[in-house]
Amino acid sequence: MTASRHTARADLGAIARQAMLERGLLPDFSREAQAQADAARPAAADSGVRDLRHLPWLSIDNDDSRDLDQIAAAEPASGGTRMRVAIADVDALVKSGSPIDVHARQNTTSVYAAGRIFPMLPERLCYDLTSLVQGAERLAVVIDMLVTDGGRVTATDLYRALVLNRAKLAYDAVAAWLQDGAAPPPALAAAGLEEQLRLQDRVAAALGTVRHERGALTLATIQTSAVFDGEALRDLVPDHKNRAHELIENQMVAANGAVALWLQQRGLPSIRRILRTPRKWDRIVALAAESGSRLPATPDPAALNAFLAARRAADPVRFPDLSLAVIKLLGRGEYALEMPGHPIEGHFGLAVDDYLHSTAPNRRYPDLITQRLVKAVLAAVAPPYTAADLQSLAQHCTQQEDNAAKVERRVGKSAAALLLATRLGEVFDAIVTGAAETGTWARTLAPPVEGRVIRGFQGLEVGERVRVRLVHTDVERGFIDFACEARP
Repeated sequence: MTASRHTARADLGAIARQAMLERGLLPDFSREAQAQADAARPAAADSGVRDLRHLPWLSIDNDDSRDLDQIAAAEPASGGTRMRVAIADVDALVKSGSPIDVHARQNTTSVYAAGRIFPMLPERLCYDLTSLVQGAERLAVVIDMLVTDGGRVTATDLYRALVLNRAKLAYDAVAAWLQDGAAPPPALAAAGLEEQLRLQDRVAAALGTVRHERGALTLATIQTSAVFDGEALRDLVPDHKNRAHELIENQMVAANGAVALWLQQRGLPSIRRILRTPRKWDRIVALAAESGSRLPATPDPAALNAFLAARRAADPVRFPDLSLAVIKLLGRGEYALEMPGHPIEGHFGLAVDDYLHSTAPNRRYPDLITQRLVKAVLAAVAPPYTAADLQSLAQHCTQQEDNAAKVERRVGKSAAALLLATRLGEVFDAIVTGAAETGTWARTLAPPVEGRVIRGFQGLEVGERVRVRLVHTDVERGFIDFACEARP
């Protein structure tokens, strides 16, 4: 296939489809699953569902997100702030063993490839009937937490409720208002929820302070989003984490930790999300030593985060590459079964002992599993999964998450090659990101894409600033080749 920037969306979609099939992911829904989605109707509330439509619920997500999994509302309370996070009740319309569930169980996640999203659930559900869209009454599972002024969760309750999202907000607009003094987002102003969002921001900041005191890692790799004009690929722009991202991250980490403890206290097994204590800590220590810093001989997340903060302040240009190196040495997160009375490792990167995924059931299958476990407790019925089921699902979800990530990276490389395909011979400012026997790599500063240095790489070192000439691209395979022209 010869890709064209003018048909980029379709070309990249075709590459993504093939990559998914090669890795055991289903790009299309079965006729039975699509028929189930077409016949679906909004789930009705029963007598066990609380009516919380009056609360000042709001959501914050990407500008173009339609699969809204969670909304939040806060209010002052004795002892701190009552923070409620409502999670879309996907299980109300996606029953275990149904055609849609079979598809979701196979993929276990939505795949966000450049130019196209392959949702875990049919669009009629995840973009509408099971999405907490603005202005629509929806069923939800509410995580109700009491957060002290010092940022500690001291009480948790879970229950089902009917909710109403009053303002669909986007990260960049919220951050511009909160930290830069811009006008409030129109949806926020129209709903009159400015003080509500400021309260949520204060609570989230307190939660984040506690996490970082415990050693939660602050990392910043370069992730890009493809920008299209219709079908044409126009640019790849870096995603920047801002205050609104941190607000949601702190809320979700707290909510997921609260659900983990809630299930544990009721004697249920669960699928935890863990990041093991790094086995390659000695190599992280050596990496810090290259910058003149010292880390303790035994793994210490607080010490590691202090080192990362210092390096970010000292060398922000190279910090994304340092972050990526640390991430690779930390190893990947995984799903694992935890049985009552038999605690397992926590999440080293988040510096929490009890953590699972529960806040994105439209996008991740482990969250839907957790929701079904929670609803079984609330309904006082037997758990829908045995320990053996959960063990098998944990392994499968870990594997499919890894496959989905590889597909996304694969398509991202093809998008980068496609963007540069018409710029052969041009020279770019770049930074060396890898130098080993297997090859030397450099990332251009604008646009931020990585390629292999196939000529003039002798003696180049990681972190070195160079000028490289683009000599070859291969869109189908996602290859970009450079020749080193100068070493400033």
